[in-house]
Amino acid sequence: MVRNMCLAVPGLVKSIDGEYAEVDFGGVRKRVCVTLLPELQVGEYVIVHTGYAIERLRADEAKKTLDLFEQMAQLAERNAQGA
Repeated sequence: MVRNMCLAVPGLVKSIDGEYAEVDFGGVRKRVCVTLLPELQVGEYVIVHTGYAIERLRADEAKKTLDLFEQMAQLAERNAQGA
């Protein structure tokens, strides 16, 4: 049985305008609803699901996750070149 799963990628809040923020996901910026996270600040990391920021992340945890994604991308690229 194949199951789908949602992959949560940390995003960095670049600006906030009312109920929406511009969030950077590794160079791709998206408009995200932030009403579920009152008092969110520019410079914080968030997890986004279906257009809503649903959780704050500490910067060290976000960076650890982003580093792991980078390592996986590098391994995938090496494997693709060797195939």
